[in-house]
Amino acid sequence: MGKITAILQAAQQRAKEMNLPYEGALYPDEAYEVLHSAPGAKLVDVRSRAELDWVGRIPDAVEIEWAIYPGMKPNPLFITQLEQQVDKEALALFICRSGMRSNAAATAATKAGYSDCYNVLEGFEGEKDAEEHRNILGGWRAAGLPWEQS
Repeated sequence: MGKITAILQAAQQRAKEMNLPYEGALYPDEAYEVLHSAPGAKLVDVRSRAELDWVGRIPDAVEIEWAIYPGMKPNPLFITQLEQQVDKEALALFICRSGMRSNAAATAATKAGYSDCYNVLEGFEGEKDAEEHRNILGGWRAAGLPWEQS
């Protein structure tokens, strides 16, 4: 069994244990490994434009807001925009700040006919620590994975 197969199987098992309606749940380092080893895999960053501009971006991610800043109102065109940028048969990995919006996005994409959706647990910034700071406890940035500041 190859490394990517093992990662995806572990993510699928997590999804079953967590009773998630989509294919799997990956940790950031696993998502990075999948993105760089699985042809056609896409990372869909569902954070708001403000978050992308102020907090940082993941190189080569497809950026589609799940909620629009200010007000964080749901993006009524999310699925339409996703369909324009990501093939329904692609391995689609969804990420947000902490994993909550990306959970909703992966669920919506699955309902819209995407067959291989995964949520990136911990998100880009991870959970808050005891001092209410992010980027220390989990997340893409804390794992030292590639990102850039606008």
